[in-house]
Amino acid sequence: MSASLPATPSGQPVKVWDGFIRLFHWSMVAIVALNLFILEEGDVAHRWLGYVAAGGVLARLVWGFVGSRYARFSDWFPTPARLRAHLSALRRGEPETHLGHNPLAGLMILTLLSLLLALALSGWLMGTDAYFGVEWVEELHEGLANGLQGLVVLHVLAAVLMGRKLRQPLIQAMVTGYKKG
Repeated sequence: MSASLPATPSGQPVKVWDGFIRLFHWSMVAIVALNLFILEEGDVAHRWLGYVAAGGVLARLVWGFVGSRYARFSDWFPTPARLRAHLSALRRGEPETHLGHNPLAGLMILTLLSLLLALALSGWLMGTDAYFGVEWVEELHEGLANGLQGLVVLHVLAAVLMGRKLRQPLIQAMVTGYKKG
């Protein structure tokens, strides 16, 4: 379980996020930002970036089983027991320390990955003969995109707030790959 930290001198940097995780994360940030705010829906670039995002998510799912320690689902998968323990600690004002993702962050990651795949699938369906111009598919795609926007905002706020609470620069860690031990 990631709640116990490895034996390192206090405050020493520990490599947590490998290159693949950081590349995946920032690629998804760029793709989502481009597709939500810059590219027109239905543009060729919009569609292809959706396919790239889907491929990235599938690669991330594989990496969750074969990647580095903190990238593996086994390190941070939000089981009911892990979620209960984490929420209890938060309610007591004693947040657990996790080098990798805490259980709530793990739940967010799984939700974001699922949304990205659902967006790619619904976007692909809109281009097929069977679903081209079908209103419910277009509404589903738009609803998923709106949900993604909201969850991204929540994700960033949580990273900033938890980073401050734990005195751990979480966003910086996703750039450098290192967190304080």
